[in-house]
Amino acid sequence: MNKKKKPFLGMPAPLGYVPGLGRGATGFTTRSDIGPARDANDPVDDRHAPPGKRTVGDQMKKNQAADDDDEDLNDTNYDEFNGYAGSLFSSGPYEKDDEEADAIYAALDKRMDERRKERREQREKEEIEKYRMERPKIQQQFSDLKRKLAEVTEEEWLSIPEVGDARNKRQRNPRYEKLTPVPDSFFAKHLQTGENHTSVDPRQTQFGGLNTPYPGGLNTPYPGGMTPGLMTPGTGELDMRKIGQARNTLMDMRLSQVSDSVSGQTVVDPKGYLTDLNSMIPTHGGDINDIKKARLLLKSVRETNPHHPPAWIASARLEEVTGKLQVARNLIMKGTEMCPKSEDVWLEAARLQPGDTAKAVVAQAVRHLPQSVRIYIRAAELETDIRAKKRVLRKALEHVPNSVRLWKAAVELEEPEDARIMLSRAVECCPTSVEVLNKARENIPTDRHIWITAAKLEEANGNTQMVEKIIDRAITSLRANGVEINREQWIQDAEECDRAGSVATCQAVMRAVIGIGIEEEDRKHTWMEDADSCVAHNALECARAIYAYALQVFPSKKSVWLRAAYFEKNHGTRESLEALLQRAVAHCPKAEVLWLMGAKSKWLAGDVPAARSILALAFQANPNSEEIWLAAVKLESENDEYERARRLLAKARSSAPTARVFMKSVKLEWVQDNIRAAQDLCEEALRHYEDFPKLWMMKGQIEEQKEMMEKAREAYNQGLKKCPHSTPLWLLLSRLEEKIGQLTRARAILEKSRLKNPKNPGLWLESVRLEYRAGLKNIANTLMAKALQECPNSGILWSEAIFLEARPQRRTKSVDALKKCEHDPHVLLAVAKLFWSQRKITKAREWFHRTVKIDSDLGDAWAFFYKFELQHGTEEQQEEVRKRCESAEPRHGELWCAVSKDIANWQKKIGDILRLVAGRIKNTF
Repeated sequence: MNKKKKPFLGMPAPLGYVPGLGRGATGFTTRSDIGPARDANDPVDDRHAPPGKRTVGDQMKKNQAADDDDEDLNDTNYDEFNGYAGSLFSSGPYEKDDEEADAIYAALDKRMDERRKERREQREKEEIEKYRMERPKIQQQFSDLKRKLAEVTEEEWLSIPEVGDARNKRQRNPRYEKLTPVPDSFFAKHLQTGENHTSVDPRQTQFGGLNTPYPGGLNTPYPGGMTPGLMTPGTGELDMRKIGQARNTLMDMRLSQVSDSVSGQTVVDPKGYLTDLNSMIPTHGGDINDIKKARLLLKSVRETNPHHPPAWIASARLEEVTGKLQVARNLIMKGTEMCPKSEDVWLEAARLQPGDTAKAVVAQAVRHLPQSVRIYIRAAELETDIRAKKRVLRKALEHVPNSVRLWKAAVELEEPEDARIMLSRAVECCPTSVEVLNKARENIPTDRHIWITAAKLEEANGNTQMVEKIIDRAITSLRANGVEINREQWIQDAEECDRAGSVATCQAVMRAVIGIGIEEEDRKHTWMEDADSCVAHNALECARAIYAYALQVFPSKKSVWLRAAYFEKNHGTRESLEALLQRAVAHCPKAEVLWLMGAKSKWLAGDVPAARSILALAFQANPNSEEIWLAAVKLESENDEYERARRLLAKARSSAPTARVFMKSVKLEWVQDNIRAAQDLCEEALRHYEDFPKLWMMKGQIEEQKEMMEKAREAYNQGLKKCPHSTPLWLLLSRLEEKIGQLTRARAILEKSRLKNPKNPGLWLESVRLEYRAGLKNIANTLMAKALQECPNSGILWSEAIFLEARPQRRTKSVDALKKCEHDPHVLLAVAKLFWSQRKITKAREWFHRTVKIDSDLGDAWAFFYKFELQHGTEEQQEEVRKRCESAEPRHGELWCAVSKDIANWQKKIGDILRLVAGRIKNTF
């Protein structure tokens, strides 16, 4: 039955329609309300959704994140100290009070962070430094080498070789293909290998195929004789004649290819290359029988008289003419053995031999005939280089200085300036020089070298009286001819005369020109500079002449006498020094140091009575002089005259009481083990000179020697109240506290000393070492950094800082130290020790020499140098260092003073102290 369709079906629901609302079905939700379940990768209904929201899974993630934003107030999310992980009131409104509270809390957090910031940064810095020290970067290890790249020149950079070939040996050196001609037998043997047979052997048909009448199968009645090949002309005959023709044709083609080069010049002559053999055909014009007769006669002469040079020369020339050059060379070399003193034989041998061999022959000739001019000339002719020719001729002139021919050849090779010098020397050596000089003076009246050469000639002939006259006449003549007397040039000429050994000439020149062109008030200063310059140029006689002239002009100048005395002490003899000092004290009797130098010279020579007499004269000239009193006391005590020394000191304390006199008195009693007398004298001295720190030091050390630590501490403290700026007193007190185990008190003492004595490197160094000895290396490094900030130019601090670093960083630290203190002896000594620790012996020795040269008074440098030579040097080098140390007489140095000022070593000589200090040094650096 057809029902009528409802009109509302298929139409949209009216606005506000809720299904089931009329029948009360609104309190539950069914599957139809939420739709079917979907997969996470299913697309959403909105086909225009943006990326990230196009699938059901994306929508679910978004909803889950929104749920996470809500507060989670579960008990599992609660902490007793911090509370809930999130804010309890994050969902509430953010008001002005909340903003103020947040600002206050932020300010508090910032303040607390600043308080911890310095400590945190320091800790992080130390951790980073420790990490970098243990694991240095490649960049740090090569930083010093990269710094040196700035010194590389363009030529050195271009000369760096290319990167080597990394291929293996077979790839780098491929073997060239070797082509060996194939022998004819090979072709004959293998000719039949590729031959085709088109017929059947009748024997095969006769015996049934391949079967043979013999059971062996391969045996034939005539083995090899019936096979086709060389005997059958029809089947591949080997035609040897055609092969030979083909080989000749190939050779002709190759010769044609290389016969002409690109420019058309012949490279290989295929037709006439054998014609060069014509040069080997003898060109003599005689008969062969005559040659044989001559050879026989010369052989007879050589055998009957083997020491006859013409026989050897004639034999060699005969063989040379007949084309037997090697035989000729052998004969003439045999002649040199039989006649080694014959000039002609050696010259003939040099002529026959080729270039390098001829030089060797000439060298042998010079050894046998060192006076032969012709051999030297021949040696010079064999050299191709001009410098080599000059060297040969100058060597020849050393052996034959009176040869005009050699002088002429040598002068011809020189430049004009050098030629003039050589001519002057030639004039001296040649016997006809006087006439030549007279002619030269007439022709060249304006050349000073001629006059100087004339003076040198007179000196060489023993006429020293004429030298002064010739130089004076030279000055007069040159001025008359309008020549300006250049003082510097004349001084250089005098230095050259000094180096040539013409002492009288150089002194005459210096006396003649030393006062030319100098103002009166500048004379002393200029002459002293000239003398120092001559010493630097190793012209000692010139310097001696300058001092002698200056002493004539300034006889009462103590400084001039003193410099002249030091010059004689360093470069002269003991007799010259004593003679000079006798004249010095006659002109300057009030100069104590001159008297003391004279007395010391006598004492070192072992003449003690003469030294006493000199000091007695010094007492007369300088009564109540502290230096002379103490010198007399030292002289007596060094010679074991202790009672005389005590009487002298008592007399000095009564007539010339000074702090040093009291100090020497205390020391004399102390070294004699008279402790009570020493203490009494020390107390008496301190009543008069309480501001003299050495007295307080001695008092404390005496108490310390008696193991009275409290009294020693009291003495040092009292001394520091009177002498707060005495560094040794602070160090002694600090070491005393460290010795008895009071490390904290020692550290406090050093801090107090640094406050009272700022920028004191010695106190900073002791502070660093104190921490290092206590095992606190980090604190020691920190203190060293502060010390270098306060004393950036202290060499002793830099030298210690080098060895505080780890081994890889020491080289870089030494470079920084040299930049700051380039000429400091402590830094130079540290660099020498650094090279020593790296086993770079040559460099270490060079830096040790540089150190003792820049400061010869540093005893530690001499001790390390001597220890170095004991380990790596020869006995001669060790002895040289010891002698140089004894002549330098060092007085300072930490290790040196610790030994030299020890009471047990008070009579030790410099050499003994050097050995003791070197014995205490250990190679721990």
